[in-house]
Amino acid sequence: MQDDEVQREAAAGATPGHPGSPARPRGARGSYAKGQAKRQEIVDAALVVFGRSGYHSGSLREIAKRVNLTPAGLMHHFSGKEELFTEVLRQRDAHVQAAAGDVSESTLLEQVRKVVAYNQTTRGLTSLYTVISAEATDSEHPAHEEFARRYAESEASSSQVLADAQRDGLIRADIDPTSAARLISAVMDGLQQQWLLDDSVDMTALFDEFVRGYLLAPPDPAA
Repeated sequence: MQDDEVQREAAAGATPGHPGSPARPRGARGSYAKGQAKRQEIVDAALVVFGRSGYHSGSLREIAKRVNLTPAGLMHHFSGKEELFTEVLRQRDAHVQAAAGDVSESTLLEQVRKVVAYNQTTRGLTSLYTVISAEATDSEHPAHEEFARRYAESEASSSQVLADAQRDGLIRADIDPTSAARLISAVMDGLQQQWLLDDSVDMTALFDEFVRGYLLAPPDPAA
């Protein structure tokens, strides 16, 4: 059964495979804390499934099975696949933001380095981002506009910070900040893909090499 069929049955109050059977009362889920714990368990399972199979192939039925629920039971916690997917991405972003901290012209490169290092410790989140960002190049994908916005906003914010750093002599004067902002994202994405294919790839060391060779001014030989 496809996910849209599961969602239609759940919305109608039916148990998959038994149309017309009554849905369990929402109050039967137990306490608020228990419900929140189960919701988080679902998100954790969805991260694994979406990170491995992508959005379209990632099955609500498989996610439900991982947390010992029926698909209809899962739908008591999330209204549908897209809402669950959105929550998975939101939590992924929160984890990355916490790892990076606040960014300024003097800390941008170190904060990005922290994200690279963090990604190397969280294969599930890194796989999720890599798989979904590739899928989202399809204009019909539910995350297409979101990922286009992410890259555009990242370029805008990073290029401004890089321009400030350039003005203060923290990075090379002969690079274009806008191009550099796009290249930082491209290098990070490319390293993630290579690491997922071969976990001996040291993303942090390679990102450091990129920064040294492209962004930082060479040392003054007279110094």
